[in-house]
Amino acid sequence: MVSEATRPFQADVVDVRGPRFAAWITSAVLVLVLVLAAFSPLAAAVLLAAQAVVFAVGAAVGPKDSPYGRVFRAAVAPRVGPPTETEPAAPLRFAQLLGLVFSAVGLLGFLAGSPLVGVICTGFALFAAFLNAAFGICLGCRIYPLVARLRRTPAPN
Repeated sequence: MVSEATRPFQADVVDVRGPRFAAWITSAVLVLVLVLAAFSPLAAAVLLAAQAVVFAVGAAVGPKDSPYGRVFRAAVAPRVGPPTETEPAAPLRFAQLLGLVFSAVGLLGFLAGSPLVGVICTGFALFAAFLNAAFGICLGCRIYPLVARLRRTPAPN
């Protein structure tokens, strides 16, 4: 039986296949940004800005209600059956925040006339997204416990 104390935590979990699906889409978008950067840094910046918005929405509302999460819920989840494994949403939101930071810095690089900065930051974001998509390793999720530990306030003596 589920107690009232644990119910909020169980509601804030997601099917692990959703974030991996999102990571595949993100990887494809970021590869396209890198290809575009070779021909048109402005076009790369526009696409990277769109991906930054996706990261921002994911960080703000969580993986279930992010744009790629909605696509997964509507188009993929009904076809793959019920989840066999779940994971907490908070580390995934933090991972989206990290993606937002890298894409924002990359976007600033492209817009400031330094496409090398844009390409490097996009490459870092692509590495993290592909690692999650292909191997199920979420770098942001691995860093999250360390950051969460730093955010805790010490108990008064």
